[in-house]
Amino acid sequence: MKSMRIVAQRLLAAVALLCVVCFAASAQDAAPEEQGMTAEQFEQSLQFRSGEIAIPEARAHFNLDGEFRYLDKADARRVLEDMWGNPPDDSVLGMIVPRSPGLSEPESWAVVVTWSDDGYVSDEDASKIDYDDLLKTMQAETRDSNPERVKAGYGSLDLVGWAVPPRYEAGSKKLYWARELAFNDQPDHTLNYDIRVLGRHGYLSLNAVSGMSELATVREGMDKLLPMAEFDQGARYADHNPSTDKVAAYGVATLIGGGLAAKAGLFAKLGLLLAKFWKLLLIGVLFLGGAIRKLFVRGDDNRTVR
Repeated sequence: MKSMRIVAQRLLAAVALLCVVCFAASAQDAAPEEQGMTAEQFEQSLQFRSGEIAIPEARAHFNLDGEFRYLDKADARRVLEDMWGNPPDDSVLGMIVPRSPGLSEPESWAVVVTWSDDGYVSDEDASKIDYDDLLKTMQAETRDSNPERVKAGYGSLDLVGWAVPPRYEAGSKKLYWARELAFNDQPDHTLNYDIRVLGRHGYLSLNAVSGMSELATVREGMDKLLPMAEFDQGARYADHNPSTDKVAAYGVATLIGGGLAAKAGLFAKLGLLLAKFWKLLLIGVLFLGGAIRKLFVRGDDNRTVR
């Protein structure tokens, strides 16, 4: 448990030192309309796919039912960068979008898909994690880091609590949890919902962000989406070969404790947060090199936490 606390402390301290950048932009200033397109026209220009979706980079696939559609990398980045105003990010593999509500609707939400090839993540610590204790540590470290963030001009960030407590399904090797976040003491809070699917060579990350008012909708959708994500034969967790495969320098606890610093958790779209019209909130972390990785080298092993 002590090592788990140290991991959480280091991760959150790294976030504090590197700062969280927050800003909001209204829909009337969004890129699609600057290009002469309405949000509805922009959505219609996207190439949605359905059914079985291959993710070759991760050797994984989604079996999407009629409630979900998929956007490949190019269109996913168009939504994130052009429609929602996020900075360029080549790590995005795609985006899963509910058929309803549509992307152009204020209550819309979507799931950003990324992949980590850090190696096989041992789940030996999964049953030993005290999630209440981990939450308290993360909350304390977040509060303690706020003076530095405010001093740097980036505002405050508070981890209110678990919106959905962490749960690890040992049989399917899937981990999910959701956090409630508050920025600059705003009364409307952010929902950050995460799924991690463990595989032989790393993990698939599914991240959805919305306002807390959408918790019931997002939770229902993510519960449905959870069984639709699978690794291909040969890349599954059970296919791990300890003699040849790279092993990650962290376990399940770090996937949760490090969530605030994980790239997949940095896309934040809030419907109707600051006014009656649609506004977006972006949360960015300035990694600028391997500053965070250097904190987590394990002994003389060159593998690091990303």
